[in-house]
Amino acid sequence: MKPPALEALGLRRKFTHPSGDVEVLRGLELRVAAGELVTVSGRSGSGKSALLALLSGFDSPDDGSILLDGVPIAGAPPWHTCAVLPQALGLATELTVAENVALPLRLRSDIPRLSRSAIQARVTELLDELSIGELADRYPLEVSFGQQQRVALARAVSGRPKVLLTDEPTAHLDAASTPAVLGLLRRCAEEGAAVIVATHDDLVHKIADRRVRLLGGVLT
Repeated sequence: MKPPALEALGLRRKFTHPSGDVEVLRGLELRVAAGELVTVSGRSGSGKSALLALLSGFDSPDDGSILLDGVPIAGAPPWHTCAVLPQALGLATELTVAENVALPLRLRSDIPRLSRSAIQARVTELLDELSIGELADRYPLEVSFGQQQRVALARAVSGRPKVLLTDEPTAHLDAASTPAVLGLLRRCAEEGAAVIVATHDDLVHKIADRRVRLLGGVLT
């Protein structure tokens, strides 16, 4: 069995509300291997987004630890190590679609700077795969939210991250565009990424290697 690329050990997280503290995660454990696609299901408010925020380093647990390749994370890892597709897409509105997708490649410091042609080839590959190639020169606010979601996914995977965390990646897609997104998620895992998808979509669960359910703050 492959060693886990990502491990969550004893995660606890509570949030303060006017009515009192709510403990969303209660000693949660999760291990995902490189090349594995795992889906996380659960009711709205069950803590799926909170879990992804912790795994990405965007938030800190009240207790427990998160390991990437056996090393505890401190803050958000570099994008090429752990990339995220959040529900709030966070596209740079002043950049074009193509520039948004290219951004992680332009910012990488762990490898020699890629040539303009290599970056363009990768961007074109992903936009065409997601059937949004014709939007390359538009700005995010000039395209639909479903198209923005595909742009954000292309941006997340452009640098071939070791870990990919996605939150409801098909929530705003129509039936025609969903298969391309499912295919790209599956391909990322087959190329060696540890992929975690929080989703309500049965179509996503069907392509997963493993499905876990978040219930009562723990995974089953």
